[in-house]
Amino acid sequence: MKKKYKILVGIIVSLFVLFIGAGFIAGNYFYNLALNPQSDKSAVLDAPHNLIDSNPNEVKEKEARETWFNSHYEETTIQSVDQLKLHAYSIKNQNESNKWAIIFHGYSSDGLQMTKYAKHFYDMGYNVLIPDARGHGKSEGDYIGMGWHDRLDVVSWIDNTVQLNNDAEIVLFGVSMGGATVMMASGEELPTNVKAIIEDCGYSSVWDEFSYQLKEIFHLPAFPIMYFASAVTKLKADYTLGEADTVKQVAKSQTPMLFIHGSNDTFVPSSMLNEVYDAANVPKEKLLVEGAGHGRAENVAGAKYWETIQSFISTVPVTHTIH
Repeated sequence: MKKKYKILVGIIVSLFVLFIGAGFIAGNYFYNLALNPQSDKSAVLDAPHNLIDSNPNEVKEKEARETWFNSHYEETTIQSVDQLKLHAYSIKNQNESNKWAIIFHGYSSDGLQMTKYAKHFYDMGYNVLIPDARGHGKSEGDYIGMGWHDRLDVVSWIDNTVQLNNDAEIVLFGVSMGGATVMMASGEELPTNVKAIIEDCGYSSVWDEFSYQLKEIFHLPAFPIMYFASAVTKLKADYTLGEADTVKQVAKSQTPMLFIHGSNDTFVPSSMLNEVYDAANVPKEKLLVEGAGHGRAENVAGAKYWETIQSFISTVPVTHTIH
């Protein structure tokens, strides 16, 4: 009887060890797939989801914007709180202004892909700053922060802008991961220089977004892979997928916020719009663009997109309370 018991215990322990081992192998695979900047992202990116213009008119406009951008930008760097060298493109408006738009790009992209938004804010009278997120573009970093550690980088860019211009009036703007980044930053203690935050198609949390993608792309449930992937992320990038919670950060915000999403978004489901909007306890507005896919709200809405942004910015309070 004791022999059978020992055999049973041995089998259970062996299966448990195999389960844990297989779990960490799977978790490491999905970590590298999603959060290693050097890995092939074709399995998780359905280009053209990531702001890529496709029709001839858009291509021509894109080329004109890039020509303008390349002849105006200056490069600047700062050091992050964890000693990474972070890079950004800066354009001072030809008309002297204290207004600044700090613009954040999406997943597996870089600041150079945000020229469309930079030009619009510039034409609205703003100086523009377009950082490369950690692990992207010319910024240092060996993992993708999905907005979580990046939220502290946002604070660093804000502080740097205020040091250069104490009277700066700042608007934070981001699309996709950049949208989540500015929302996550909204829960930090921001200076009164930050007047408004505008997010376009950001996710409600990293856990929810990755769980959704795991099901949509790989047809797999969140349990147990997400738990192992989160453990690997903690070991390699020092954050868990569960703590990177956009909704909780937005609930702490003291800054007026505008939320934008496309109704046909299949990369970050449009249902996440109401989650973040409902969490905000500040002056707020939302714009759901019918028929727009991920990162395409501006293309589909056209002038209404920018009219909504300009109207929102013009009606926000001059100052906000520091918590």
